[in-house]
Amino acid sequence: MSTFLKVLIVILILLVIALVVLYVLGRRMQRKQAAQQEQMEAAKQTVSMLIIDKKLMPIKESGLPQMVIDQTPKLMRRSKLPIVKAKVGPRIMTLVADSAIFDTIPVKKEVKAVVSGIYIMEVRGVRGPLETPQKKKSMMQKLRAKLTRAEKKLKEEEAKEQKSKSKKKK
Repeated sequence: MSTFLKVLIVILILLVIALVVLYVLGRRMQRKQAAQQEQMEAAKQTVSMLIIDKKLMPIKESGLPQMVIDQTPKLMRRSKLPIVKAKVGPRIMTLVADSAIFDTIPVKKEVKAVVSGIYIMEVRGVRGPLETPQKKKSMMQKLRAKLTRAEKKLKEEEAKEQKSKSKKKK
């Protein structure tokens, strides 16, 4: 056997081992997440609150209780979380929102929220539905829109030229 073939076999074996390890870890993490989701579903409650402010900020600067900050994994402490300050009854609380609903949370409005501990899972408007903000367009979408406008304008100009040529002939 040539050395190239031996090296290729060793690399292939290492890749297979890495895939198996990732598969096992992924399954374990899935089970953990499912158990946490069940706990959150069991502890959820609907609360009426007035949203004061919302920001994406690091967990250390968020104003969450120190016990919560200590329980977060070391790698998560540097990432930014969607933090919401809200008045729940007479108390002003700092809550963590689900990143999927963070954009739909209105500021300085009253909402009914499904809360599990300090985690906002779902938000509904008290007085009518919530407005979903328009997503920002990507660079490609902006360029395509600009291109279609230019093509439309060009076709209109060509149509005007053809009309003027046909009038001149008559």
